[in-house]
Amino acid sequence: MPYPVVHMMFFVLCISLPGLFSFAQTALGGEVYRRDWWNLLLLLSIGGFFSLLPDIPAVWNFVLHGNLDHGMAGPVPTHSIVFGVVAFCSAFVLGLIGYRHRDKALALGMYAEAAFLSHLLLDDIAEGGLSYLYPFHTETMSLFSYVNVKYSGIDFQEYNTAGMVSVFFIFCVLLMALMALNNLGFGFRYEPLGSKAETACNQIPFASQHTIRDIREIQVVNADIAEDEY
Repeated sequence: MPYPVVHMMFFVLCISLPGLFSFAQTALGGEVYRRDWWNLLLLLSIGGFFSLLPDIPAVWNFVLHGNLDHGMAGPVPTHSIVFGVVAFCSAFVLGLIGYRHRDKALALGMYAEAAFLSHLLLDDIAEGGLSYLYPFHTETMSLFSYVNVKYSGIDFQEYNTAGMVSVFFIFCVLLMALMALNNLGFGFRYEPLGSKAETACNQIPFASQHTIRDIREIQVVNADIAEDEY
């Protein structure tokens, strides 16, 4: 399994990259204040902590038993989707306390859940054998072991399906993080290519109208001058 610092870096610098990029853009424009920096620090701290949550039993096992066993919290495997409920609920409560807004609290819970799942993602890629579906399926499984296989001697449909499930898992983690970041103010928007072109087109007739009007005014003034001279 990757070391803890790798899990934190993967989630903060890779999964949360869109949020960091949008915040940096706003900060360079001088539009953020001190409380915004604290908000960013809080978000990254929560993401970093919950990206390590599946390994949390290692803390008390090291203190009490002198080992780093980290796969079980009592009878529940920590590297399972059901244990991720702890991440969501804990961050949701913190969001209610910090933001005093239910939607933002839900977004913070989703962000923490994405951090938790990113830990499972890296561990599966590194070594596999996770209890994803506990308690519905107690045997360990690895999605990413099926991504790179040879075509000879395999069930094409089974392994192709497993590969698509692996990609969909990554997609879900990224989507959860993006939705959470967007609801917490760290999102970004697509600017349609036609918007600038339409603006330019709308400005051209406007400018032309001004030009035509100015020419007519000059013609009227010249006509008045000629009439006075006559």
